[in-house]
Amino acid sequence: MLALLGYLMILVFMILIMTGRLSAMIALIAVPSAFALIGGFGGKMGEMALEGIKDVAPTGIMILFAILFFGILIDAGVFDPIINTILKVVKGDPVKIAIGTAVLALLISLDGDGTTTYMITISAMLPLYKRIGMRPLVLAGIAVSSSGVMNLLPWGGPTARVMTALKLEMSDVFTPVIPAMIGGVLFVLFMAYCLGKKKEKESGS
Repeated sequence: MLALLGYLMILVFMILIMTGRLSAMIALIAVPSAFALIGGFGGKMGEMALEGIKDVAPTGIMILFAILFFGILIDAGVFDPIINTILKVVKGDPVKIAIGTAVLALLISLDGDGTTTYMITISAMLPLYKRIGMRPLVLAGIAVSSSGVMNLLPWGGPTARVMTALKLEMSDVFTPVIPAMIGGVLFVLFMAYCLGKKKEKESGS
């Protein structure tokens, strides 16, 4: 019964958010509260909320610090030389552009925030893609793949949620996935190379 209530709560939450009936902040408060009342936990809501805050506070602080830290670095222009270097190196070569996109997205994804990755990577690389006729879908695919791999960092969303839900230490969750992350990075670079070569062949023909 509790599992069913949990799935229904997520479903209702997603419907309300996707249809625009409630903002994310209000839905995060109202929907769990309503389902807690339905489940008969009205008298324990305060205690449960405090316990939940205690569990997620350390992870939340880590994520907040990572976003603020890398956000300040980005605003200060720390990554600008890297971006400019990549743009100079890739020039009009489809293979270099695709690999440069992957490298840039992987570096920007260090903050664990996918939104930042997409904003910076797409704004920097989209003019090059349009100039040589590469499909923007390739740019989006490389950026998403890079962000997906780097989201496994300790301050990334999936890893942080696992640590919170299972009450594990960072070393318990993150250390075992390091080889998989390395493999993921290599695969993203290989995929970018293949997509670049495909465009190169199309241009040649």
